[in-house]
Amino acid sequence: MKTFRHLDEVPADFGPTIVSVGNFDGVHRAHQAVLAEVVKRAKQHGARALAVTFEPHPTRILRPDVAPKLITPLPRKLALLGQTGLDATLVLPFSRDLSLTPPRQFAETILGQRLRALEVHEGANFHFGHKAKGDVNRLAEYGREAGFEVKIYPEMKIRGDKVSSSRIRELLAQGRVARARQLLGRVFSLVSTPGRGRGYGHKYTVPTINLSQYSELVPADGVYVTRTRINGECFDSVTNAGYRPTFEHESFAVESHLLNFHPIELTAQTEVELFFMYRLRGEIKFPSVEALREQIGHDVRRARHYFHLAPNPKIDLQE
Repeated sequence: MKTFRHLDEVPADFGPTIVSVGNFDGVHRAHQAVLAEVVKRAKQHGARALAVTFEPHPTRILRPDVAPKLITPLPRKLALLGQTGLDATLVLPFSRDLSLTPPRQFAETILGQRLRALEVHEGANFHFGHKAKGDVNRLAEYGREAGFEVKIYPEMKIRGDKVSSSRIRELLAQGRVARARQLLGRVFSLVSTPGRGRGYGHKYTVPTINLSQYSELVPADGVYVTRTRINGECFDSVTNAGYRPTFEHESFAVESHLLNFHPIELTAQTEVELFFMYRLRGEIKFPSVEALREQIGHDVRRARHYFHLAPNPKIDLQE
């Protein structure tokens, strides 16, 4: 999949295109369904399948005080979009100037003229343009004038839950990673690097790994059954996300104990991906270190039982 970082990077002869515009945070099941149809229709028309997204998330410019932490930061989002079969993703730099673009101008100039869209595929709640005044009905109206059709998708629900980025954020904020997995269509994960200050050598010989500071969405404080991917190898693990109140730490940390550990090559730049499979419990302040150790032993036994029942849990980008 090609990635264009500005509208000017899109070649003049790139189109015609079948397009979907959105933030695509999480690239969840509803996104996947729309993009699958985009790819299908592009093949039928001999056109290019294109997603248009924004960086940063528009709320971070327009309402930074309420901007959400992201399910999928841009590199992760692009990796997931690349799994859908799209020919390209256009990442429009979001600014206040772009936010002032009238809906008609966005539809006619960007979608119609620059991207040469034949079809635009959007969810029923899609809004665009200055003050989000454009909706799917206006988009269809502008599309008739600009020469493209609009395909509108109804809201997707799974067992009564709306499949949306905001709902998935709510579930993760509650620690309900197993439920979030159903809406995402894959295990929620985050990508970071090892925390600093461990004195890395040629071999990493300690079965506990701290992640470096991570500024995007992390599930609710607590202890989780996880899998940890390092250098392409996956380890069963138990992870504590929180402030470790027994030791009265003031800083947030994500610390994983690798269950099937062996010494591995590791540097401060090594990519570590952490998959949150199941929540064991909330974070607790224990009366003593001994009580904490006893609880950790219990957590590890429960995690081993989980992996015994599901020895090879699938953690690919798409399930």
